[in-house]
Amino acid sequence: MVPPPPSNKPHVCLSTILIMGSMALMDAYLVEQNQGPRKIGVCIMVTVGDICFLIVLRYVAVWVGAEVRTAKRGYAMILWFLYIFVLEIKVYFIYQNYKADRKSLDTIARKALTLLLSVSVPVLYIILVGIDHMEYVRAFKKKEEIRNRLFWVVVDLLDILDIQANLWEPQKKGLPLWTEGLMFFYCYILLLILPCVSLSEISMQGINIVPHKMMLYPILSLVTINIITLLIRGGNLIFYKDMRVSGILMGKNLIAIVLKTCSFVQYKSHMQNVPSALGVELQKNTTPHSQPMPAPPQVLIQDLTSLPEVTVCDHT
Repeated sequence: MVPPPPSNKPHVCLSTILIMGSMALMDAYLVEQNQGPRKIGVCIMVTVGDICFLIVLRYVAVWVGAEVRTAKRGYAMILWFLYIFVLEIKVYFIYQNYKADRKSLDTIARKALTLLLSVSVPVLYIILVGIDHMEYVRAFKKKEEIRNRLFWVVVDLLDILDIQANLWEPQKKGLPLWTEGLMFFYCYILLLILPCVSLSEISMQGINIVPHKMMLYPILSLVTINIITLLIRGGNLIFYKDMRVSGILMGKNLIAIVLKTCSFVQYKSHMQNVPSALGVELQKNTTPHSQPMPAPPQVLIQDLTSLPEVTVCDHT
């Protein structure tokens, strides 16, 4: 099946360059972590994998570029899922190599890996959303509200990546094996699902975007990110004395919990007021029709068929 020509070629080129550039840097990490004959085998393996990925990306990215100026986000979700699925597999092997080689404490390389993920993943999400190309959203207020919601998605992505980065950055005391595996795959699932939920909310709204009805992602992020990641950081700090826990992101989670709770309360009160306001409006509209119609003017027709009586006068 031949894909249609993209309506936004710079969008396709930018997303393709970002995806393949981040993949190439991940491949460089994997190759450098192996020595001797194994290094050549790993190089051949990642090259073949990148060629296959590029073939699939050629079709998917063009389809995304064809729908970027519409309310559809189906291929954008497919591209996001494909990218994160492959990227996190490479991150897992890099993390396992760092874990096996505890003598190598190359802090700069590990920090660079964290920086690479914290830039490429949120930027790709912003490109896929294409918020600046939403011509079907005419109201400036609605567009700004959507931008604010997407900002929270980007912050949540950085929050998830910070949890993952604690696994490969230098640490004085390692976490238990089951804790590390649970943390990695929990973040992996969140990176796969939550951005797709946000993209699907925009897609389902279509041209009649009503931002206050896009409540699925805020509810999921409140539970899975703001509450659970706060518990993860608190548990690592209390039980495992992990000093790499970010106090700033813990504060962000607390603020987000308060703000989103207030938003939910306001939304609930808004939905309760809508039926009453609608009933009052209907009552106003039906009141003039319920009044009795004035009686039509009656026309009295005088009976002129009978002649008046004539009095006869006697003439003398």
